[in-house]
Amino acid sequence: MSPSNSPRSDVSLTHPDRLYWPDEGVTKQGLADYYAAAWRFMAPYVVNRPLALLRLPDGIKGHQRFFQKHAWKGMNPHIEEIADPQDADGEKLLRIGDFDGLVALVQSAVLEIHPWGTTTGNWEQPDMITMDLDPGEDVAWNAVISAALEVKARLETRGLAAFVKTSGGKGLHVVAPLAPKAGWSEVKDFAHSLAESMSADAPDKYLATATKAKRGGHIYIDYLRNGRGNTAVAAYSTRARPGAPVSMPLDWEELSDVSGPAAFTLANVPQRLETRPKDPWGDFFEAAVPLE
Repeated sequence: MSPSNSPRSDVSLTHPDRLYWPDEGVTKQGLADYYAAAWRFMAPYVVNRPLALLRLPDGIKGHQRFFQKHAWKGMNPHIEEIADPQDADGEKLLRIGDFDGLVALVQSAVLEIHPWGTTTGNWEQPDMITMDLDPGEDVAWNAVISAALEVKARLETRGLAAFVKTSGGKGLHVVAPLAPKAGWSEVKDFAHSLAESMSADAPDKYLATATKAKRGGHIYIDYLRNGRGNTAVAAYSTRARPGAPVSMPLDWEELSDVSGPAAFTLANVPQRLETRPKDPWGDFFEAAVPLE
């Protein structure tokens, strides 16, 4: 999984020593260096996809925080604008096409990248399902792991492959690659039914609706990431949170050894990329089948 021969970018970083994560000492240049190491693994999950972006021009301790789906003044030209085919006259959406685009996001203080579950070459047929396992404050981490394994089993029963990553937030994402065939409504309905069935089978553990009053002691199985225009944080994206966590793809076999959802950070992920024998999501798209 060695990320040798890291790509180079023509995008220049102004104020490369600007601190994005002050307590961790992570600068703009440090973030760009991380993405150079991760690029070969990360690219399929961010290139040519509509993006929602979390920009923090003054870093995670600053007061400015913008969640943006559309262009902003002075946006780098390596961040492309593209029309939504269903809203041709509306504001254009954003995408990147290469590593220069990713570095342009770093230059623009984008600390989280949230793609749609499809590409701009195939707008209406998603190529993945994301089940976001979001635990209440008092839920043990091993219960989140058990929930992920349950989602995996149910996806596999339907003939789908299942991959797992930390969210970099509070939980885990279980992601199934799809051969683009089913439309958004079919994919969302499938994800909804999966969440509902888990909640019905174990109502003391799982919720399929985001009712805050009932969240205590439960894991919310968030299927809403799978609607048209909805997003989930990208594999290998950083999170704008203390500790500089990363949404990290994992092997299922190592899940029990992971200490928590923010176990992987900009302090330890580069070494992981250098020393892991293979990419745990290396066959993600090869495992895709249609949702039937």
